[in-house]
Amino acid sequence: MTGRFAVSLAGHDRGVLYVIVAEEGDFVYLSDGRLRPPDRPKKKRKKHIQPMKAEVDRELRTKLSTGGTVRPEEIRYAIKQTKIVEEIYVKE
Repeated sequence: MTGRFAVSLAGHDRGVLYVIVAEEGDFVYLSDGRLRPPDRPKKKRKKHIQPMKAEVDRELRTKLSTGGTVRPEEIRYAIKQTKIVEEIYVKE
């Protein structure tokens, strides 16, 4: 699931769009690039998120899976692009 987008279903952050930056057992680590940068991700149970089919671009996914350095700007850009695509589909 690393590199996919997910929406929080429970907690104070309900409805927030994140990128899954890591997995560990029943938990995932989420980043939004602003309040939760990739070096300080939010730990959340898998049952409290809704993973999306959409994934980040190949380059960012490779960085996440190999443990490369990911800048917060890259996460913010990926989320921004996803929201733009969602708005296009909703309007049509």
